[in-house]
Order: sequence, then C-alpha cells, then structure tokens
Amino acid sequence: MTMYTNMPIELVLNGMDQPRPADMELEIDGVLMQVAPLNATSGTIVRLLRCPLQTYLNPAYAPGQLIQYHPVIPPRTNLEPR
Repeated sequence: MTMYTNMPIELVLNGMDQPRPADMELEIDGVLMQVAPLNATSGTIVRLLRCPLQTYLNPAYAPGQLIQYHPVIPPRTNLEPR
C-alpha cells in the first residue's frame, strides 16, 4: 500500500497498534446497525446492516454519528419457568 501525505508517518499511524473494543450490533427504530461502543450507553455508528433504503439519506444514521442506547429486558411470559 502506498500512502502519499505531507504529515509525519508517526501521526498518521498513531494508535494503529492499540486494540479497540469489539463492535456490536444494535437495532434501533427498526434499523440494524454496527456500533463501536464508547461506554455502557453510547457509541458511534460504524455502518448500517439492515434498514429501508431511505434511511441511508437520514443524516442521523450516518457513520460516525453518536447515538445513545439503553438495554431493554424483555418482559417475562407466564409460560417461562422461574
């Protein structure tokens, strides 16, 4: 790979050797997306995985956007053992 830049190579490659946390998949408002977590309740959008086509035109779902999410525990049904 050839990279042409006027910046020092140390600045360009800074942090490349650091491990980053694993991305996770979230579904928000019917949009399945890959998110890079920042903390327990927020992250940045990496890419959209499953959504209607018009969602790609919505700037709120653009890669790099910060989103807030909260884990939801589904309610128990009477059929489930305790």
